[in-house]
Amino acid sequence: MVQCEMCGAETSDPKTIKVEGAELDVCSDCTDFGTQVKTGDSSSSSSTKYSTSSSSNSSSKSGGSGGSSGSSKRRRRDMFDEMEEIASDYDERIRNAREAEGLSQEELAKDLSEKASLVRKLERGEMLPTDDVQQKLEKRLGISLTESTDGDDEWSGGDSEGGLTLGDVVKRKD
Repeated sequence: MVQCEMCGAETSDPKTIKVEGAELDVCSDCTDFGTQVKTGDSSSSSSTKYSTSSSSNSSSKSGGSGGSSGSSKRRRRDMFDEMEEIASDYDERIRNAREAEGLSQEELAKDLSEKASLVRKLERGEMLPTDDVQQKLEKRLGISLTESTDGDDEWSGGDSEGGLTLGDVVKRKD
């Protein structure tokens, strides 16, 4: 018997699902909380859920069915695959657009029905805008604060020749 990684119930037939990017072995009651990514051999002792070849075929652009056939290697796309992220230079974009319009931080805040301290924190990069504030800023200033991601961008590792490593940068306190 295997324990469900979501609710803790004992199950003899765990299913592997993907929930917000994490693969979990769950009981049949919890399969509705995610997208089923692997079928076939249900014994998790002979295969690992962290295998790169089992279900992560990133060239698939279709919705896929996550089907019941054991030979299907397509994965269903989820909401994170085509998600737009806040741009890394969002603070500069906001400040530059505000200054181009000739507005002070207080005037922009009033136009957005927000506090001036919020605008100051956004321009200093101390906080990320909520979806609501982001939409107000984009509409009022005529800018975009997002960058599109492909969803499968992963760190590929550094090169082994030259370059800095964490050990080169960190100073120990002895």
